[in-house]
Amino acid sequence: MESNASGPGTLAVAVAPGQPLLEVAIPYQVFFEAPPGVDRARWYEFKLCGPRGTGHATLRDPFVALTDYDYDDLIAADTVIVPATPDVRADPPADLVEAVRAAYDRGARIASLCSGAFVLAAAGLLDGRRTATHWKHVAAFNERYPQVDVDPTVLYIDGGQICTSAGNMAGMDLCIHLIRKDLGSQAANAAARNMVVPPHRAGGQAQYLESPVPAYTSDSGLAVTLQWALQRLDEPLTVADLAEHASMSERTLARRFHAELGGTPLQWLLTQRLIRAREFLEGTDLPVDVVAARCGLGSAANLRAHFGREVGISPSEYRRSHRADRHEVVIGTVEGA
Repeated sequence: MESNASGPGTLAVAVAPGQPLLEVAIPYQVFFEAPPGVDRARWYEFKLCGPRGTGHATLRDPFVALTDYDYDDLIAADTVIVPATPDVRADPPADLVEAVRAAYDRGARIASLCSGAFVLAAAGLLDGRRTATHWKHVAAFNERYPQVDVDPTVLYIDGGQICTSAGNMAGMDLCIHLIRKDLGSQAANAAARNMVVPPHRAGGQAQYLESPVPAYTSDSGLAVTLQWALQRLDEPLTVADLAEHASMSERTLARRFHAELGGTPLQWLLTQRLIRAREFLEGTDLPVDVVAARCGLGSAANLRAHFGREVGISPSEYRRSHRADRHEVVIGTVEGA
């Protein structure tokens, strides 16, 4: 696979007739050009790839995508993004399925957005794999591809060479995750600021909320408490501390966290501490025990245990593979919303 030596290589977005506009627009917006503050020479070589010999693909009326590249270019890419399939009730386009399978066989990383997982399944790439897709398509997916292990509760799953995600904004989350993985947290944060979206949502976060939106308009205080906690991650914060700051009982706080963030207060704290640890590991030479202390995880052993379970590698291994200077990404000061 030919790659850009100074960047993450070629990224191809697969376009097919009948695709939803938003599913194509999301990866285009994320990857087409480097966000402000990131060196263009270190960014992806972006290609919008359509059916062979057409130069365009008619998306869902009335939109048309003009494509300078075709599925042969997709096969040669380093990363392939497969947006939603045109119709989950029909077989995906055969030429797209063939191209995606060929790209995988050549070693490309394949990532699907929403029902794009149907294309990957049709190519035989998801057999026996834990897979994410939009929760509303799970029944149709299970009926068509019973050999695939679908998890309808998560935003996205990074399986290495194969990545899958749920609908719309979960696809955005996966795109930002890929940037973080390829170029580090500074580049991912810059991309997120450019689009005014959260810089990181863990893939295991719930796709949707079981609880209805509260029928009141006043500020619950949770956002203020989250910001307060983020400024004190190095302190031994407890659920009681969060509840006291939010002026609510621990039980009410737990319910509010589940409704608004899809998890528990302690899960949220751990996620934020690991995000902070990644930032320190990528951007500083601080020893692991100092990183652990500054993130509120106490000891190096505790950091290693959580890091190994949640990230899959040790802090030292993560630092070696994700240091910003390794990718030579240049970040400027960007005021985010």
